[in-house]
Amino acid sequence: MSGPAAADFVLEALDIEKSFGATAVLRGANLRVARGEIHALLGGNGAGKSTLIRIVSGSLRRDAGAIKVGGRPDYDPNAIAVVFQELALLPNLTVAENIHLPHRRDPLGRIDPRQMRALAAEALAAIDPALAPSVGKLVSRLDLHQRQLVEIARALSSGAKLILLDEPTANLTLADAERLFAALRRLTARGISILIVSHRMSEIRAVADVCTILRDGLAVVERRALTEISDEEIVQAMSGQGRARADAAPDAPSAPMRGVALTLANGDLALTLPPGAVLGLAGAPEGPAGLISALTGASARSSWSIMLDGRPRRFNSPADAIRSGVGYVSGDRAEKGVLTTLPILDNLAAAGRVARKLWLVAPAELRDAAEAFRRLSIKASSLYALPQTLSGGTQQKLLIARWLQLAPKILVLEEPTRGVDVATKREIYQIIRAVAATGSIIVWWSTEFSELAGVCDRVIAFDLQGAASGLLERDEITEVAIARATGMAA
Repeated sequence: MSGPAAADFVLEALDIEKSFGATAVLRGANLRVARGEIHALLGGNGAGKSTLIRIVSGSLRRDAGAIKVGGRPDYDPNAIAVVFQELALLPNLTVAENIHLPHRRDPLGRIDPRQMRALAAEALAAIDPALAPSVGKLVSRLDLHQRQLVEIARALSSGAKLILLDEPTANLTLADAERLFAALRRLTARGISILIVSHRMSEIRAVADVCTILRDGLAVVERRALTEISDEEIVQAMSGQGRARADAAPDAPSAPMRGVALTLANGDLALTLPPGAVLGLAGAPEGPAGLISALTGASARSSWSIMLDGRPRRFNSPADAIRSGVGYVSGDRAEKGVLTTLPILDNLAAAGRVARKLWLVAPAELRDAAEAFRRLSIKASSLYALPQTLSGGTQQKLLIARWLQLAPKILVLEEPTRGVDVATKREIYQIIRAVAATGSIIVWWSTEFSELAGVCDRVIAFDLQGAASGLLERDEITEVAIARATGMAA
């Protein structure tokens, strides 16, 4: 594609370098965003995307390189705003008060309420006119999509010419995502530029004009039109390898283990899963969360009945579930998964120590950890390094690796590919297939209907109230069928 003139670039970040100690994260990366475009910043976990965004937004100092906004090196920091997945709104303040927060008060610290509401309404009208009358509502009364628009409106009201969005649809329904995309297009029509970070190829295709791809701290693809690059080329650019690497399955044990049958029942819905089955969970979070709580022992009181090989079971605690052969990978890596203050070795061995009631470090743990590293291609400086040194995708593989040596009867996964790049997603899919091939039953909750359709043998659909509303069999599982069964596309 023919590139815009230099004067049309709202952002030019050239030859950016950044190191943390001896680790070079950015090694001369370039990023140029034109006025009025939606630009996708892509790259594998650890490619340097987050560091580059922090530098561009002014929250981190670069070691070398130059940044211009609107052609000026001495730009106003308010010209760039970042909207993260975790929104920075105050729920007990009104929409207008939240939007007005960055603005200066008069010398006596006073605020003109009428001016505040007018400013907020103007910013909201530019994004979604239907939301403008809500300036007097408390933010706590808005849904997630509306809160996201309020945060974008706050950035606009502060004079932002470039808005950086980090995984903006991670927690949105399909309908809300489409409304967000429409709002972003209204902004670009007014000359506002959008830089979007996402691991979902479908949404990148739906909304972005061009892409820049980082790998190992460098821009290996710069300002390429999405119409001129295929998904396979994007994956290859991100990973440095072709399909062989992305689709290569880790080694599976040579002899499948003898698994157990799992029977689940709730009201009129009942199903029995044979060893090696992959069951998907889709729909409003209350539904999948209730079943997962019953399977993992997080809640002994549940409407679900569970049988293993025809015998009723009820798990009274997570430790009880683990010792009964149930593994669990939480969707919240930071709070419920990775043990941030313990070395990688202890993270890998944690589940085994609970299952075997070990108080001392077992001699085999080092061997098992090294084997897990090899099988899952986990890259780390040492088994004794802290998990913070790993990228998000590698941390996710670490959590799955925790269970491999135990060969669980059931492995429960919450959003195992959330926030990881396309190539790592493929690796995780192959890891899960390899675990299922040993006889483990996989129970997989995902908000990405495409991956459920691609991996699962059956899918339980939950309606908008969290009730189990249907069971889709292998030949029935499509994105459209899941959306209809859950009501999530409504």
